[in-house]
Amino acid sequence: MLIVGLTGNVAAGKSAVAELWREAGVPVVSADRLARTAVEPGTPALARIEELFGPGVIRADGALDRGAVRRIVFRDEDALRHLEAIVHPEVRRLRDEWTRRQREDGAGMVVWEIPLLFETGIEEEVDVVVVVDAPVEVRRRRIVETRGIGEDEAMAIMEAQMAAEEKRGRADVVVENGGTREELAGRAGEVLRSLRPWGTS
Repeated sequence: MLIVGLTGNVAAGKSAVAELWREAGVPVVSADRLARTAVEPGTPALARIEELFGPGVIRADGALDRGAVRRIVFRDEDALRHLEAIVHPEVRRLRDEWTRRQREDGAGMVVWEIPLLFETGIEEEVDVVVVVDAPVEVRRRRIVETRGIGEDEAMAIMEAQMAAEEKRGRADVVVENGGTREELAGRAGEVLRSLRPWGTS
């Protein structure tokens, strides 16, 4: 079974590629979705996060207040590392379980959509790394338009990530996404067609 690592910086379009590939019938697992599952009410991970940051990060309905957590870890690197030490192992466990089920079901190819693929060293665990990228100004505009935040905050978010040039240099395949959704669909389809023969069903 071919394991494809799909990554890219914020607003580059990796989630759009993941959705296009899902629509084409490829099993795709999202690290962001697994991270939400890992901290659902009643989970050990959520209990540990409450112990770490206090009851102020738990909403009235018992769910994690992601905004409150973001405000803490954005200005405190130690807090971010402690949070990652709780969440990342659980995400890995959930991803490994999902991958095992796909293998048992006979999938020839699966995709791991992981924003921090390089930062967490996971590229060593996949067979092919696909990076989705777009020009800086295009990504900045997308963040401002879709998230309702200012340009300064958008730039701060982008600058906090690993440089796109480094990710491109470490990729096996780069999908350019500076244009329209239709253009992206065409490029994503080309990459998928090139990868599928490597997957065994």
